[in-house]
Amino acid sequence: MSEDIKKTISELHIYEKKLLKELEANPEATPEEVAKNAGMDIKSVMSAAGSLASKDIIEVEKEVQKTYSLTEDGLEYAEKGLPERRILDVLADKKQIQMKDLADETGVDKKETNIAIGWLRRKNWAEIDKGMVNITEFGKDFVSQLDVDEKTLNYLKTNADGVKLFTDDLMNGVKKLASRKNILNIKKETSHSFKILPKGEAILKEGFTIQEQATQLTHQQLKDGEWKSLEYRPYDINAEAPIAFAGKKHPLRVIIDEIRDIFLDMGFVEDKGEYVESAFWNFDSLFQPQDHAAREMQDTFYLKNPLTCDLPDDDLVKLTAETHETGADTGSIGWKYDWSEDIARQSVLRTHTTGISTKHLFEHEPPIKMFSVGRVFRRETFDYKHLPEFHQVEGLVCGEGISYQNLLGVLKEFYKKLGFEVRFRPAYFPYTYLSTETEIYLEEKESWIELGGAGMFRPEVLKPLGINQPALAFGLGIERLAMIRYDVEDIRMLYKSDIKWLREVPLDNGVEL
Repeated sequence: MSEDIKKTISELHIYEKKLLKELEANPEATPEEVAKNAGMDIKSVMSAAGSLASKDIIEVEKEVQKTYSLTEDGLEYAEKGLPERRILDVLADKKQIQMKDLADETGVDKKETNIAIGWLRRKNWAEIDKGMVNITEFGKDFVSQLDVDEKTLNYLKTNADGVKLFTDDLMNGVKKLASRKNILNIKKETSHSFKILPKGEAILKEGFTIQEQATQLTHQQLKDGEWKSLEYRPYDINAEAPIAFAGKKHPLRVIIDEIRDIFLDMGFVEDKGEYVESAFWNFDSLFQPQDHAAREMQDTFYLKNPLTCDLPDDDLVKLTAETHETGADTGSIGWKYDWSEDIARQSVLRTHTTGISTKHLFEHEPPIKMFSVGRVFRRETFDYKHLPEFHQVEGLVCGEGISYQNLLGVLKEFYKKLGFEVRFRPAYFPYTYLSTETEIYLEEKESWIELGGAGMFRPEVLKPLGINQPALAFGLGIERLAMIRYDVEDIRMLYKSDIKWLREVPLDNGVEL
């Protein structure tokens, strides 16, 4: 025990030692007395007391003393009576009063009548029936006696300097008055007292000297040798230090940058596209019919400004229209409807990033390896797995000899770099054939989870764009990936800016932050 005490003494600040010495001399000393006798300011005394209390050397007791007095409004109520009392006095004679005549009949200000009615009902002095205020039997009993809040009001009136202590009955009145606005002034005075604990007694018994200690050295002290004679304050290298939360990227940004690096390493180039796009690029270029359910207002954000977008090259528009109507020379029979340029011109917030792929195919010559990462927008209801705004990543490869086997190979390599084992199952997407969904294996859940879709673009997509070579495309939702990686059950957590969660998200996957 003695060694522990000596170690504790060696780590005490000079202010802590001064406070202990003062309490040894006068255990009843107040913070103000300690400050005066020890030559310290009150802030230093309380800081030292808090530090000693955290080490179980002393105990700091806090007492809050409240002093109650009346405001100007409170004094007026004490003179004239509370509004409900003034109404009750009139009701004692009239028994009932029309609500609309209450202010005129009782002399109570119109602004106070509603408050007064509330208190009349709360105290059961009156009841309201068909626009009439009627005195109750209970109210009749109080015509000749005061309620506790009225007694307290009178008591405070006779003690204008303020009251600190009340009987239980009057204290109930204080609570009632305090629930009203601008009646009571409540002044709080806080006092502290100290009590030496057994550990503190042991420290005082062991004894210590009070001497100024150096915590840092100046250039001058090192130069003139003064450092040799200084008393140095020791430090506990085993003491707990506050956790330092270094700045880092948002979890979604980490994944986006990781995906971008994977694509770049695989030889892809990035295309960003625009948030506002024409229905032509967002839907028509992907061979989605103009009456497709995905275009409806409940799925898509249509814009009023700009209301429409310009259509691209006339030849492309014409070929797209023919493909939709008859299949043109794609080997398809099309959708068998009259395609509309007006619908194709509609402005939308892009619902996916696949439109970036078709525009890139039109604007570039194969061979092509392109990817895009960006926000997309859909009219979704907020819940634990849906948001109206989220991120989507898209990959595109086009060139001679590209096949479905190449698609599977690219997918395996991409997901391998993300750290997942993958498998594939057949799927349907309106603008690809063959199509597949990618599933990843989660060891901790011992299950396969669908994460993305992929396929070979249909001729109906490629032919109007002037592409005569096969093209594969695949994509996934970044929020879905983030939920899996960070074990998040509710997608909204990714956007809540929960500082505790953001601080605790590990820096993993070898990503440099």
